Amino acid sequence: MPATPAIHILLAIALLVSLGACSAILRNPVPDEMHLETTVLDQPNLRIWGDAYDPSQLGLDQTDQEFKAAFSGIMHREHNYLAISGGGANGAYGAGVMVGWSTLGTRPEFTMVTGVSTGALTAPFVFLGPEYDDELKLLYTTLDTSRILFRRSVFSIVRGDAIIDSTPLRDILDQFITEEMVAKMAREYRRGRILNIGTTNLDAGRPVIWNIGRIANSSHPDAAKLIRQILLASASIPGVFPPVYIQVHTPDGRSYDEMHVDGGTSTQMFLYPTAANVSEILELMDVRGTPTAYVIRNSRIQPRYDPVRARLPDIAGRSVSSLIRTQGIGDAYRIAAVTYRDGIELEMTWIPANAPSDPGNEVFDPAYMSALFEFGYQRVINGRAWSEVDLSRLIPAAIE
Repeated sequence: MPATPAIHILLAIALLVSLGACSAILRNPVPDEMHLETTVLDQPNLRIWGDAYDPSQLGLDQTDQEFKAAFSGIMHREHNYLAISGGGANGAYGAGVMVGWSTLGTRPEFTMVTGVSTGALTAPFVFLGPEYDDELKLLYTTLDTSRILFRRSVFSIVRGDAIIDSTPLRDILDQFITEEMVAKMAREYRRGRILNIGTTNLDAGRPVIWNIGRIANSSHPDAAKLIRQILLASASIPGVFPPVYIQVHTPDGRSYDEMHVDGGTSTQMFLYPTAANVSEILELMDVRGTPTAYVIRNSRIQPRYDPVRARLPDIAGRSVSSLIRTQGIGDAYRIAAVTYRDGIELEMTWIPANAPSDPGNEVFDPAYMSALFEFGYQRVINGRAWSEVDLSRLIPAAIE
């Protein structure tokens, strides 16, 4: 998320309120001794912890025949993977890159797509292909702050769980993530393609990876609702946006709620669990050629010098933006390391120094987002978006 003056103020208020306010939100959190045993939609295999590896998530607990049936649509062919990071309004850059790639006619079908925060909002449209480019462009070039959030009153802030009301964003998700779209996600899941979204379970303090296609294919009447909740949670900055309370059940049938917030609280981007035996998976799938992983970092990597005023909002805002930038670089190193280990080519794109600047007047400024979208679009058209990355050259010396 870009560190705009508006966000500086939001962070400062959130910090002050957290020091003394008593929440009026009534919760029914999962008891500690049961929090590892909960299920969602009465199914145990819709998500995994992002900091642990579960072979069942990739189907490796199945027989060879079951495995081949589950992934029939992505076997004996080339593989391409895509990870989309957080970045708030800067998600317009990644959206422009994807639409420009479609225009070139060289955009591959991605075997797996992952998303965090604003990347979570982008990922479903990218996963379903260029036919959703119009919706993607609309989301990242026309919506302003007033259509994404409401600012709450001081009284509501003191009594509540956030300083912003995210009802407008929830309504947008209701509008765009339709039952038809969810049915298409389920169809692609049945082909073996994967759409994973990251949130943070704040009760546990751990990242969670949700298998959106498996949820869509669950035939549960609340599947679409849960998918919208996950996308909203992944984009909900804690303390600023309200957390999302997801209903879960314990083995004895009792119902509780989990508090989920922005996936960027745990990681800015992810590809697959580092402990996964990808070589075994690629061999089982008889993948042709060398797989390629693409990473979109919706942020600037190069630091900028900008003297900070000696005020709490400015100090807090700049500190958070610095933390996010360095966290993203660390995540890039992690992805580079695992892809190098597994023999997967890595291509990365990020917002260069010569991209349009955020004026900082609004959290979501459609003029800035439109300019950044067009910048990303043209960068792909001109063949300058993607950079090959390896461990010895993770961040090229010449950051344009």
